[in-house]
Amino acid sequence: MVADKGKKLKAAEKGEDEIDVDLVVSIEKLQEIQDDLEKINEEASDKVLEIEQKYNEIRKPVYDKRNEIIKSIPDFWLTAFLSHPALGELLTEEDQKIFKYLSSMDVEDFKDVKSGYSITFTFNPNPYFENTKLTKTFTFREEGTTEITATPIKWKEGMGLPNGVNHGNKGSKRPLPDESFFSWFRETQEKDIHDEVLDEVAEIIKEDLWPNPLTYFNNDPDEEDAYGDEEDEEGREGNSSDDEEEEEDDDDDEDEEEEK
Repeated sequence: MVADKGKKLKAAEKGEDEIDVDLVVSIEKLQEIQDDLEKINEEASDKVLEIEQKYNEIRKPVYDKRNEIIKSIPDFWLTAFLSHPALGELLTEEDQKIFKYLSSMDVEDFKDVKSGYSITFTFNPNPYFENTKLTKTFTFREEGTTEITATPIKWKEGMGLPNGVNHGNKGSKRPLPDESFFSWFRETQEKDIHDEVLDEVAEIIKEDLWPNPLTYFNNDPDEEDAYGDEEDEEGREGNSSDDEEEEEDDDDDEDEEEEK
């Protein structure tokens, strides 16, 4: 009996060894497949990058043509910014006066798209600062950080970063901010690429406003607010009507009980 038990134990150990070997072989084969997929994904990323670079070059003259047309439209960028649900909240009353001198805006990816991009504001001569161009640049480093640089603003004598004091909201229901939009050009600290938001303003401009600013130029934020107020008012009126109907029903029930 003892001998039989010994044979069974050895057989079980041998079976476990065979299973382990099979498992190792399967995992190795699976890893090979994953390595192949990684190579394909890398090749695909390179191809996508090449295509993006190609079409950036194709888009450039079209964007330039668009900018030329925009220059002929008074306060185009000011209106587009103010009509944007997020960017419009960043402009103080003084910022809006400065934005009246904004003639063009450009968002440009680096030639190697994955390396970064820049956002440039071009201004007509104005009484606020000497610069004709203000640029903010985002450079993505291989070690996983983002270098952020910006043009120092050369304020003219008696001028400086406007603040939100003494707001005159001019009928708009949107409250004005306390900090100038132009303080954005001072935010140049290095950031980790894994930060949830590297630069929210830059991302909104690049991904939302820049592709089609006409969408926001044609949009009136005050009309949206008014529309929202109308819906709220209708909702309140509807609730009042429902309450009145419920009161009438209660009165009818009381009358019926009295008759009985």
